Amino acid sequence: MTFDPAAWHDYFIVVGGGAAALTGLVFVAMSLHLDQIALNVAHRHRARTVLTGLTAVFIRCALVLMAGQSAQAVAIELIGVLLGVEAILYLSIRQALRSSEIPDPALLWRTIGSFACLLLEQAGAVVLFTGDARGLYAVGVGMMASFVFMVSGAWLLIVGVRREDASAEASA
Repeated sequence: MTFDPAAWHDYFIVVGGGAAALTGLVFVAMSLHLDQIALNVAHRHRARTVLTGLTAVFIRCALVLMAGQSAQAVAIELIGVLLGVEAILYLSIRQALRSSEIPDPALLWRTIGSFACLLLEQAGAVVLFTGDARGLYAVGVGMMASFVFMVSGAWLLIVGVRREDASAEASA
Protein backbone atom coordinates (compact mmCIF):
# COMPACT_ATOMS: atom_id res chain seq x y z
CA MET A 1 0.00 0.00 0.00
CA THR A 2 1.56 3.31 -1.05
CA PHE A 3 1.49 6.49 0.98
CA ASP A 4 -1.46 8.69 -0.04
CA PRO A 5 -1.65 11.70 2.29
CA ALA A 6 -5.00 12.81 0.83
CA ALA A 7 -6.60 9.54 1.98
CA TRP A 8 -5.66 10.38 5.58
CA HIS A 9 -6.49 14.09 5.49
CA ASP A 10 -9.89 13.93 7.20
CA TYR A 11 -8.68 11.53 9.90
CA PHE A 12 -5.77 13.75 10.94
CA ILE A 13 -7.92 16.91 10.74
CA VAL A 14 -10.50 15.40 13.11
CA VAL A 15 -7.96 13.96 15.56
CA GLY A 16 -5.73 17.05 15.49
CA GLY A 17 -8.69 19.40 15.95
CA GLY A 18 -10.04 17.30 18.79
CA ALA A 19 -6.64 17.25 20.49
CA ALA A 20 -6.30 21.03 20.14
CA ALA A 21 -9.78 21.63 21.61
CA LEU A 22 -9.15 19.24 24.51
CA THR A 23 -5.76 20.82 25.19
CA GLY A 24 -7.42 24.21 25.60
CA LEU A 25 -10.17 22.88 27.85
CA VAL A 26 -7.75 20.95 30.05
CA PHE A 27 -5.40 23.94 30.26
CA VAL A 28 -8.23 26.17 31.50
CA ALA A 29 -9.40 23.55 34.02
CA MET A 30 -5.86 23.16 35.33
CA SER A 31 -5.35 26.91 35.53
CA LEU A 32 -8.34 27.18 37.86
CA HIS A 33 -6.67 24.78 40.31
CA LEU A 34 -3.02 25.60 39.81
CA ASP A 35 -2.14 25.72 43.52
CA GLN A 36 -3.46 22.22 44.24
CA ILE A 37 -1.76 20.81 41.14
CA ALA A 38 1.57 22.45 41.95
CA LEU A 39 1.56 21.08 45.51
CA ASN A 40 0.74 17.44 44.68
CA VAL A 41 3.27 15.22 42.90
CA ALA A 42 0.63 12.95 41.33
CA HIS A 43 -1.38 15.94 40.11
CA ARG A 44 1.74 17.52 38.59
CA HIS A 45 2.55 14.26 36.78
CA ARG A 46 -0.97 13.94 35.41
CA ALA A 47 -1.07 17.59 34.37
CA ARG A 48 2.31 17.39 32.67
CA THR A 49 1.60 14.17 30.81
CA VAL A 50 -1.95 15.05 29.77
CA LEU A 51 -0.92 18.43 28.35
CA THR A 52 2.18 16.96 26.72
CA GLY A 53 0.20 14.08 25.25
CA LEU A 54 -2.60 16.21 23.82
CA THR A 55 -0.22 18.81 22.45
CA ALA A 56 1.93 16.11 20.87
CA VAL A 57 -1.11 14.52 19.18
CA PHE A 58 -1.91 17.91 17.66
CA ILE A 59 1.71 18.33 16.52
CA ARG A 60 1.84 14.84 15.00
CA CYS A 61 -1.40 15.44 13.11
CA ALA A 62 -0.14 18.79 11.82
CA LEU A 63 3.13 17.23 10.66
CA VAL A 64 1.31 14.48 8.78
CA LEU A 65 -0.87 17.10 7.07
CA MET A 66 2.06 19.21 5.82
CA ALA A 67 2.03 19.07 2.04
CA GLY A 68 4.62 17.55 -0.23
CA GLN A 69 6.21 15.10 2.20
CA SER A 70 7.29 11.56 1.53
CA ALA A 71 6.32 8.65 3.76
CA GLN A 72 9.88 8.62 5.07
CA ALA A 73 9.77 12.30 6.05
CA VAL A 74 6.47 11.85 7.87
CA ALA A 75 7.78 8.74 9.63
CA ILE A 76 10.93 10.52 10.83
CA GLU A 77 8.87 13.46 12.12
CA LEU A 78 6.49 11.13 13.96
CA ILE A 79 9.34 9.18 15.54
CA GLY A 80 11.05 12.41 16.62
CA VAL A 81 7.94 13.75 18.35
CA LEU A 82 7.21 10.36 19.92
CA LEU A 83 10.73 10.12 21.34
CA GLY A 84 10.28 13.56 22.88
CA VAL A 85 6.95 12.58 24.46
CA GLU A 86 8.44 9.34 25.77
CA ALA A 87 11.33 11.24 27.36
CA ILE A 88 8.94 13.66 29.08
CA LEU A 89 6.70 10.80 30.23
CA TYR A 90 9.67 8.84 31.60
CA LEU A 91 11.16 11.81 33.45
CA SER A 92 7.76 12.75 34.83
CA ILE A 93 6.89 9.31 36.21
CA ARG A 94 10.40 8.96 37.61
CA GLN A 95 10.03 12.26 39.44
CA ALA A 96 6.52 11.37 40.64
CA LEU A 97 7.60 8.00 42.01
CA ARG A 98 10.70 9.42 43.71
CA SER A 99 8.82 12.35 45.26
CA SER A 100 5.82 10.40 46.47
CA GLU A 101 5.66 9.38 50.10
CA ILE A 102 3.06 6.73 49.29
CA PRO A 103 3.63 5.22 45.83
CA ASP A 104 0.53 5.06 43.66
CA PRO A 105 0.68 1.88 41.56
CA ALA A 106 -2.20 3.14 39.39
CA LEU A 107 -0.06 6.11 38.35
CA LEU A 108 2.68 3.76 37.18
CA TRP A 109 0.30 1.40 35.36
CA ARG A 110 -1.42 4.25 33.55
CA THR A 111 1.99 5.56 32.48
CA ILE A 112 2.96 2.12 31.20
CA GLY A 113 -0.29 2.05 29.21
CA SER A 114 0.53 5.43 27.71
CA PHE A 115 4.02 4.20 26.80
CA ALA A 116 2.49 1.17 25.07
CA CYS A 117 0.36 3.47 22.89
CA LEU A 118 3.42 5.53 21.97
CA LEU A 119 5.41 2.40 21.12
CA LEU A 120 2.59 1.17 18.89
CA GLU A 121 2.70 4.49 17.06
CA GLN A 122 6.47 4.24 16.71
CA ALA A 123 6.17 0.75 15.25
CA GLY A 124 3.65 2.13 12.77
CA ALA A 125 6.00 4.97 11.88
CA VAL A 126 8.79 2.47 11.22
CA VAL A 127 6.48 0.52 8.89
CA LEU A 128 5.56 3.80 7.19
CA PHE A 129 9.26 4.59 6.79
CA THR A 130 9.68 1.41 4.75
CA GLY A 131 7.12 2.84 2.34
CA ASP A 132 4.14 0.82 3.55
CA ALA A 133 1.31 3.24 4.36
CA ARG A 134 -0.41 0.58 6.48
CA GLY A 135 1.87 1.82 9.24
CA LEU A 136 -0.46 4.80 9.54
CA TYR A 137 -3.15 2.44 10.82
CA ALA A 138 -0.92 1.54 13.77
CA VAL A 139 -0.16 5.23 14.26
CA GLY A 140 -3.88 6.00 14.23
CA VAL A 141 -4.82 3.20 16.62
CA GLY A 142 -2.01 4.16 19.02
CA MET A 143 -3.07 7.79 18.89
CA MET A 144 -6.72 7.00 19.55
CA ALA A 145 -5.85 4.55 22.34
CA SER A 146 -3.71 7.22 23.99
CA PHE A 147 -6.79 9.46 24.19
CA VAL A 148 -8.21 6.98 26.71
CA PHE A 149 -5.24 7.64 29.00
CA MET A 150 -5.17 11.39 28.42
CA VAL A 151 -8.88 12.05 28.88
CA SER A 152 -9.21 9.73 31.86
CA GLY A 153 -6.00 11.22 33.31
CA ALA A 154 -7.49 14.69 32.99
CA TRP A 155 -10.66 13.45 34.66
CA LEU A 156 -8.70 11.84 37.52
CA LEU A 157 -6.77 15.07 37.95
CA ILE A 158 -9.91 17.19 38.19
CA VAL A 159 -11.61 14.70 40.53
CA GLY A 160 -8.48 14.51 42.70
CA VAL A 161 -8.29 18.28 42.99
CA ARG A 162 -12.01 18.49 43.81
CA ARG A 163 -11.64 15.77 46.44
CA GLU A 164 -8.87 17.79 48.09
CA ASP A 165 -11.05 20.92 47.96
CA ALA A 166 -13.96 19.05 49.58
CA SER A 167 -11.68 17.63 52.25
CA ALA A 168 -10.31 21.09 53.05
CA GLU A 169 -13.84 22.52 53.22
CA ALA A 170 -14.99 19.73 55.53
CA SER A 171 -12.11 20.27 57.95
CA ALA A 172 -12.57 24.04 57.99
